[in-house]
Amino acid sequence: MQEGRVLPSREINRDLLKSILSPPGWYWIAVAVLAIIVMVAMSAAGLMINKGLGVTGLNRPVMWGFFIVNFVFWIGISHAGVMLSAILRLSKAEWRRPATRAAEVLTVFSLMTAVMMPLIHTGRPWRLVYWVYTLPFVPYDYARGIWPNIRSPLVWDPSAIFTYLTSSVLFVLVALVPDMAVLRDRTTGLQHQIYSIFAMGWQGNPRQWKLQIIAGILLSALILPVFVSVHSIVSWDFGMAVSVKSWHSTIFAPYFVVGAVHSGVSAVALVLIILRKVYGWQDYIRHEHIDALGRLLIVVATGWFYFFVMEVMFGFYGREADEIALRNFQMTQPPWNLWFIFFVGLTYFLPVALWLPRWSRRNLWLMSIACISVNIGMWLERFLIIVPGLAQKQVFVFTWYTYRPSIVESLIIGGTFAMVALLMLLFARVLPLIPLYDIKEGDILKTEIRIGRRIVPATFRED
Repeated sequence: MQEGRVLPSREINRDLLKSILSPPGWYWIAVAVLAIIVMVAMSAAGLMINKGLGVTGLNRPVMWGFFIVNFVFWIGISHAGVMLSAILRLSKAEWRRPATRAAEVLTVFSLMTAVMMPLIHTGRPWRLVYWVYTLPFVPYDYARGIWPNIRSPLVWDPSAIFTYLTSSVLFVLVALVPDMAVLRDRTTGLQHQIYSIFAMGWQGNPRQWKLQIIAGILLSALILPVFVSVHSIVSWDFGMAVSVKSWHSTIFAPYFVVGAVHSGVSAVALVLIILRKVYGWQDYIRHEHIDALGRLLIVVATGWFYFFVMEVMFGFYGREADEIALRNFQMTQPPWNLWFIFFVGLTYFLPVALWLPRWSRRNLWLMSIACISVNIGMWLERFLIIVPGLAQKQVFVFTWYTYRPSIVESLIIGGTFAMVALLMLLFARVLPLIPLYDIKEGDILKTEIRIGRRIVPATFRED
């Protein structure tokens, strides 16, 4: 059952193309501010490349810090696109329609940002070619005695991530073709020529619509295995490191996948609330859509909490002294115990308490607080997985070290958030962030049914 009224096609085109054809006055100010933040972060990255990793807080044995935490975080955010577009498309959930494009685009930009983190983390990005793949036709690395370990998941990561990025870009482009045609017919000059190229001769005849729908369904089904494998492989970066006790857990793969969906869907819900406010899309992003996302997030959050409890319990179940010592370090020693409490509270208890009442799910301010809380908590989760484990990895007491991030790392991490926001704004300037054809299709499928004494809007299906 759906709320809202059926909108005429002309009104949908006018409202959803407003951000492209007549952007609001605040747009270029926001773009300029975000661009300045990104340039500051790029300058910090340039300084680090020039001076070396010594300007960061990385040190033995904590060789992974903010950069790898951010890498795992943005990979997690990218899972929202498949969850909202592929899975909900296959399950024919009508309320997904306004969220699909924003989720797909956020997936692409999050993956692009995530890929940058290992590049920056190397300190010498041009040497990464010797790590990404073992190339038999490039003998230079072998001549230097560099033999990449093909059994390491660090070698698997690029294959999985670039496969996911390629399939996500295809997913976005296929869904954009009908909207490109609408823009082609409403622009002139160079814009008209560019949109004409990407519209690929779309005329909206029945055969083209049939092929477009089939392509969307096939891509939705084919991308699901990639969706599961990507964050599973990222989890194996940790789970296969036998020397780090808190990482050597077989439950990491489902734990990471569910956590990725948790943070990703929360991020998309926040993006939708912001879009509704700044572009005035109240007729398209309605309370029912945010409500449905809140109900979905209750289920996802509870699944994540189950895997989190199991991961902690497995550590105690083995009764290994160094494993128990590490858990004691995480949960009882300040300031790590405070971060641990914040992480659990912000990731599960606070947002779920806000999502349970219906009136709270329909309060956009409370939903925004809950979604921000989840992503702060999930970032802390990755931090608490990586740093405490590495801090006590070595068997000698004198090699223990507590990681303290530097201002250079903080600037780079802040720049990644600004870059994703900047890319989303730039995308909204040239392409619609809410799919026109999806909204129109949903309106066509709407009908009214009688339930008791009331006539309510619903959706009919021919199958």
